[in-house]
Amino acid sequence: MKLKLVIIGLLLSTLSQASTQSEMEKKNTEIATLGAGCFWCVETIFEELKGVINVESGYMGGETLNPSYKDVCTGETGHAEVCQITFDPTIISFEELLEVFWQIHNPTTLNRQGADVGTQYRSVIFYHNDNQKQIAEDLLKSLDKSGAWDDPIVTEISPAKEFYKAENYHQDYYNLNKSQPYCSFVIKPKIEKFKKAFESKLKK
Repeated sequence: MKLKLVIIGLLLSTLSQASTQSEMEKKNTEIATLGAGCFWCVETIFEELKGVINVESGYMGGETLNPSYKDVCTGETGHAEVCQITFDPTIISFEELLEVFWQIHNPTTLNRQGADVGTQYRSVIFYHNDNQKQIAEDLLKSLDKSGAWDDPIVTEISPAKEFYKAENYHQDYYNLNKSQPYCSFVIKPKIEKFKKAFESKLKK
């Protein structure tokens, strides 16, 4: 009986420590929500960055409740395909995430990325606090003034709304479907280009 009580005590202590560690991890993380065209590509790229803990593909910015992929693809729900990124700001900053964001897509084409056309593919930053808003607006102005692109940046900067996680088959789509034509001919070249440009920021 005494041994049983000791074991129970140890288990409770371990669970308490795990819970405390989990709470600490939550306190040390932030959320960024970004749309840069098809979320299959965006998800794969941000998963590669040091300091990024989790990436989920989903929908944000519309009025329709619990939209499905089919609903969003009509372009009539107001939602954008986005990735919700959980990151550790002590390892990678919001500014660094936006640096990647603006280099992996064309932010000057309205509601379009390559052959993907519609409001669901718009370039958008959904900010979660005033600091993120200020950083995004300041960087956008600086980039526009720099002449990095011939045309003005049309990236939308809006307050975060409810995030609807996309269907399970969209999560980690590229890694699970590399032989699919869209993955081979559209996503793979983007990932290879990204890895060369941000080699020092990649997970080992």
